Amino acid sequence: MKKMIFPKSLKKGDKIAVISPAGAVDAPQLEKGIEMIKSRGFEPVPGEHLYSKFSNGYNYAGTEKERIKDINWALNDKEIKAVWASRGGYGCQHLIQHLKMKGFTENPKWYIGYSDNTVIQSYLLKKGFVSIHGQTIKTSSFGVTDESYDLIFDILKGKMPKYSLKSHPLNKEGNIKGELIGGNLALIYALLGTQYSFAFKDKILFIEDIGENFYALDRMIMSLELAGVFNKIKGLIVGGMTNMGDEKENKSYEESFDEFAYKLISDRISRYKFPVVFAFPNGHIKDNRPLIIGSEVKVKIDTKVKIDF
Repeated sequence: MKKMIFPKSLKKGDKIAVISPAGAVDAPQLEKGIEMIKSRGFEPVPGEHLYSKFSNGYNYAGTEKERIKDINWALNDKEIKAVWASRGGYGCQHLIQHLKMKGFTENPKWYIGYSDNTVIQSYLLKKGFVSIHGQTIKTSSFGVTDESYDLIFDILKGKMPKYSLKSHPLNKEGNIKGELIGGNLALIYALLGTQYSFAFKDKILFIEDIGENFYALDRMIMSLELAGVFNKIKGLIVGGMTNMGDEKENKSYEESFDEFAYKLISDRISRYKFPVVFAFPNGHIKDNRPLIIGSEVKVKIDTKVKIDF
């Protein structure tokens, strides 16, 4: 496995770019998150089109050109030490053919986000850089736990996470070590067959999702199987699965770890021998513990689950 590049740790006063690469946001939605960056001693720098809006079948944070301009500025400006996405939604796929990396390669920096940002993180991974799969700025206004953000700031300052979890009944025991890949399942699925897809061989795959019908969840898992993903990976970590199926019919609709979604996934992968962790707290949930995409991770699954970076 080639050695992945970790950005330098941030110090007080460093600048963090806040950009909107996908869906539109309103200023009040970001106030708490931006103040949080300031309170930690960093300087938030808004992208030119952070609050822009462009409606084209979806409310984007500006036109494609505007969003491309902002992300290329954030990635390549040498004064910016980290890039934090305001939110996900949809739109990151518009950007990846137009990303410029010269300044980023010379001065690597942390990219922080999840959901639709999985696309950007897959791109960075292919270039040899790790990133943080963690809460966006907008979700700070939605009652997300303080620890979800505390742990991100720990990583920015150079402290790698270690997690200890209760075992889940659907877990498959085992000890594995490898490079962590993945993110939002819908985007992993959307990238299959493209040059931007994750490389799955001997990797530990993480998946999470929100708001999918159960048949759509099954379709995505089936696509991974048909693409040979489950014959390639060393292990699987399943995070949040919430707001799944029909709200009126699903008693677990508001739960972070939907019971039926988990059973569906478990049944589909039952014939594979790799170890599996269910109910890892990362995804579209209020207690979202950050993961480092591209980092080597050690996973021990028995009566408890331990995950060390």
